[in-house]
Amino acid sequence: MKRAFGAEVLCPKFAILNPEFTYSLPVYQTACGAADILAHLMERYFVQTTCVDFTDRMIEAAFRTVLFNTPFVMKKADDYDARAEIMWAGTIAHNGLLDTGRGGDWASHGIEHELSGIYDITHGAGLTIIFPAWMKYVYKENIDRFVQFAVRIFDVDITFCDREKIALEGISRLESFFKSLGLPTSLSDVNIGDNRLREMADKCVPKGGTIGGFKKLSTEDVYEIYKLAL
Repeated sequence: MKRAFGAEVLCPKFAILNPEFTYSLPVYQTACGAADILAHLMERYFVQTTCVDFTDRMIEAAFRTVLFNTPFVMKKADDYDARAEIMWAGTIAHNGLLDTGRGGDWASHGIEHELSGIYDITHGAGLTIIFPAWMKYVYKENIDRFVQFAVRIFDVDITFCDREKIALEGISRLESFFKSLGLPTSLSDVNIGDNRLREMADKCVPKGGTIGGFKKLSTEDVYEIYKLAL
């Protein structure tokens, strides 16, 4: 039987979004959900496609909305307005609109799936470990996009220093945000060592193939990203 993962048949034609249904989520799962939304946005943001400024701005707006509102729901679970903003951002992050004319990368999700599959950690928490490591590994492939991310989303001063330092500062501020939510940003934060990194890399990448779009990643590349995540 052919798998329907990601198929159009799984996408609802109509949905009623009620933020009140999320009030009972534990604080940690709320944080993980916000992180997953941000990851979906970053998968679409980090592309090599040019002349996509309109969808860039839409992704940035959704990203900043989640950054702004998540601390409110972490402190007050029944903050309806903040929950509603996050729910809207989550819908836009993954309903296909932001793929318009650009596609996405999706390597980080694949890399994280192996992590959750072996260690049974929450997907959102795995992404807060993997995504910064992936960013540190690939940012030189298109440093201008990482500079744009740092300046537009995290307000890094573009006159502050050279382009590489701006890019790395943006990654650092993303990690700091994840930490502020109580989420891990390294494998050591969840007591995972290096004994199964090679196994995960081998499972993640098809034999002789690659994953990702921003930078085509081989098994060795994925192994190096896992090592950076330690």
